[in-house]
Amino acid sequence: MKRTVQQGFTLIELMIVVAIIGILAAVALPAYQTYTIKAKVSEGMLAASQCRTTVSEVYQTGNTAAPPGANGWGCENTAGSASKYVNTVTTDVNGKITVLLSGDSSLGAASLNALTLVPLATATTTLGSASIGSTQVYAWRCGNSASDGTSSTLSKYLPGSCKG
Repeated sequence: MKRTVQQGFTLIELMIVVAIIGILAAVALPAYQTYTIKAKVSEGMLAASQCRTTVSEVYQTGNTAAPPGANGWGCENTAGSASKYVNTVTTDVNGKITVLLSGDSSLGAASLNALTLVPLATATTTLGSASIGSTQVYAWRCGNSASDGTSSTLSKYLPGSCKG
């Protein structure tokens, strides 16, 4: 008489699988949370893109009667609540764009931080309003503070286009 062997998983095998799933979840969850905040912060870059185009055009063509003043470039949103994750978009006399992120709780540590874009004449020299109409914007320096550094809590959430 032939006996049939029961087939199935042992308790040890099931415990090993559960442990592996737990380890993977512990690694993946923080990465996913960072990814979702990064996607929300990138909305700030999107909000600044219209201003970036406008400032670049004005520097190249100088199609204004006088150099624009602070918040006079024609692309700002200073009324507050530009979108769910962007509070305001402002500019200064030299075309520096500042995007203030909203205080939405889903932004976590990135909330109430400013994303800045500064027009550059060379790799290290910022453009000034005296250059309007006579130069092109060489590049944009992107950062997250008044000094355009990356020292605040927002730095790890900056979009890829803002990291170098």
